[in-house]
Amino acid sequence: MADLIVPRVGLTVTEVSIVEWLVADGDAVSVGQPILVVATDKTEVEVEATAAGTLRHGAKPEEDHEVGAVIGAIE
Repeated sequence: MADLIVPRVGLTVTEVSIVEWLVADGDAVSVGQPILVVATDKTEVEVEATAAGTLRHGAKPEEDHEVGAVIGAIE
């Protein structure tokens, strides 16, 4: 299992907000597939799967999370 971690999207960014999940909880994903969109105060960024498997959401849209926080998993 691979934890899905909030990526660093800028040098000074410490927190992002989840805009939307692009893949449903329980769906299969492949490496490099966009799986969710996160936002900072300046931009929105697509986050790609780092592993292949079944996506498990651990956070909801519109929630804020610190960079490095676990927000889901790929089983």
